[in-house]
This record gives sequence, C-alpha cells and structure tokens, in this order.
Amino acid sequence: MKKALAVVALTLCSALSIANAQTLKVGTEATFAPFEFTDEKSNIIGFDVDVIKAIGQEVGLDVEVVNQPFDALIPGVLTSQLDAAIAGITITEERAKQVSFSDPYYKAGIDAIVRKADAQKYPTLDSLKKSRLCAQIGTTGADVANKISGNVGTYNTVVEAFMELKNKGCEAVLNDRPVNLYFLQTKNEKDFYEIPELYNGEEYGIVVSKQNKDVLEKINSGLKKIRENGTLAKIHEKWFNTKE
Repeated sequence: MKKALAVVALTLCSALSIANAQTLKVGTEATFAPFEFTDEKSNIIGFDVDVIKAIGQEVGLDVEVVNQPFDALIPGVLTSQLDAAIAGITITEERAKQVSFSDPYYKAGIDAIVRKADAQKYPTLDSLKKSRLCAQIGTTGADVANKISGNVGTYNTVVEAFMELKNKGCEAVLNDRPVNLYFLQTKNEKDFYEIPELYNGEEYGIVVSKQNKDVLEKINSGLKKIRENGTLAKIHEKWFNTKE
C-alpha cells in the first residue's frame, strides 16, 4: 500500500511540476544518431531533440532533455522521474501495456549491416539464421535479431555493436535503417555492407505515463501543429535531406 501511495505521489508531483513550472523533462539516449547524439560541446542534438523542442514551443512548454541509458527510459517514465521519453522508440503492443505513446512521428524499419568481405555470404536477412548477431539492448533491432538467429549479443550503444562487428565478434548489426546508414556515412565506414532488405515497417512514438493524460494531449496537439505548419517536414529535411 505504501509503495502504491508513493507511486501516486510521484505521479502527482510530476503533473504539478508541469502545470506550475511549464517544463517538460524528457529522457533520451544520446548515442542514436541522427535521432539523438552529442556534439563536440556535449550538447544533445538530433532529429528527436528538434521534434520535441518544436512540440514544446507550440504548446508553451520548456523542454529539458536529459541523457539516460535506453533501457532506463520507460522505467524513468513509469516512476515519474521523466515526464516523457523520445529516443527512436518503436511503438509496440508490449510497450503499450506499460506506457502511453503519442501519435507516430516517424516511420522506420530494421536492416542489417555486415562486413563487406561477407557480402556474398549474407545476401539476405534469412541467410543470417545460424550466425551470431549484434544489437543495442532493449531495441526492436534486438527483438528482430532474436527472431532471426537467437544467438545475439546486446550492447549499451549501437557504436559498441559496430565495434563488435568490426572485431569479428558477430556477423551483423541489426538496427533501425536510418541509424545504420547515418553511422556508415558519418564514420566513413567502407568496410561494411548493408543487406538490401528491410524487416517490416515500424513507427516511433513519444513515451508518456498512462497517468499523465494531460501531457499526452499536449504532445499530440503540438505534434499535429508542427506536422500541419511544415515544421516537422523541415526538421526531417535537416537531418535526412528529404521531407517526410
């Protein structure tokens, strides 16, 4: 009973914090470029950061973005340490049992990166069935890797997963395609190869506690506004060189 009352108290404190201070504390995991990462001055930047700040501007909320491990984001929302989380989080039925999701703001899909020397050996996702795969812990990339192989190594960041691939500790990295491609482009990696096959489509949403319906309504309202006024398309073009 005390535990239940404590959770209620935390939730009320979070709601009061938003109402009084007009500040939205948003968690992210800043190793998921171009969605969220740190620049040379350790500022958290990226597509998701621009999106949530644009939403906040539309609905009159200051946005504070804090960096946390990916697998701590949903627990942070559930315990009211965070008002929301945005980190390329795929909307899934399993996650929706715990938290609420905003309307989708991005469509993506999972693909695999292998060493270029192994391109002919692994022409399709199905060809990875008996291989050891790498993925970031807690992601849908890890879920897909387990469906394909079952022999999966998980890492705190996608950068660590790619290092494992480079060091021949696994045969492929599975992750969201935009993140994989951005990593290869910005790191000028010429030793890797993208298997030309996408595993299903998926949509990203902003995570909010089921108790914070007012926060969810504000986020959805702001998201609708930036989609209608063209701001979301401009942010998309800034980070991906294409509009939505």
